[in-house]
Amino acid sequence: MKVIVCIKQVPDTTNVRINPETNTLVREGVQSIINPFDVYAIEEAVRLKEKHGGTVTVITMGPPQAAEALRESISLGADSVYLVSDRAFAGADTLATAYALACAVRHLGGADVILMGRQAIDGDTGQVGPGVAENLDIPHVTDIRKIEEIADGRIVVERLMEDGYARIAARLPVVLTVVKEINVPRLPSLKGKIAAKKAEVPVLKASDIGADPERLGLNGSPTQVMKIFTPPKPSGGKRFTGEPAATVAAFLDELTAAGITIRKQ
Repeated sequence: MKVIVCIKQVPDTTNVRINPETNTLVREGVQSIINPFDVYAIEEAVRLKEKHGGTVTVITMGPPQAAEALRESISLGADSVYLVSDRAFAGADTLATAYALACAVRHLGGADVILMGRQAIDGDTGQVGPGVAENLDIPHVTDIRKIEEIADGRIVVERLMEDGYARIAARLPVVLTVVKEINVPRLPSLKGKIAAKKAEVPVLKASDIGADPERLGLNGSPTQVMKIFTPPKPSGGKRFTGEPAATVAAFLDELTAAGITIRKQ
């Protein structure tokens, strides 16, 4: 079985800063980590390899520093890694990102199962997984909490729902996005750490993966961030004290003065 995991390197959420001029995240000098949801995807890929045999390949699209996330993936059990990196990818939204990753997956010969986390903590869109599947014209199932079985070109999974779960069957190849309930990630082994330190990280450029330049980066991004900012801290508000009837009356008067209509039941 061939498994590909798509991951993203994201800023540590305790150190996020925003460049007010470019409206982009400041990554220089900021500690970066593997997107937490993607760690569960790597673990599930390794478990599939242990159960069914095969290989685990991890890819990411990002700047050269994202190679560190790929080396960490090797320490967690990945067999090979690829960095999809080119200036042509700069400014990509989720549509352009999904296209580029799909081109990379196709360049690597595809996979039986393509795994990734349900969303990235710096964007929280959850759009890239389904986008990759659409570009590859294969099925996808999101929010997977359990892979029940894989046999005869078919996979059965449990999809997390608000009020339980749905049991879904799909044909292979398939894209799955996973949630944290799916497993408990292992710690890097000593052997894995040594392999990660020695690993060469191949770089795939836009021309290598046969990507259309018009569908990459800003050119291929119909959505653009016009402004991004840190929301101001909320003020202390206003406290109403006194007898219940008088307090409620004062509160209702305040709402009315603010233009809020009160409907009596």
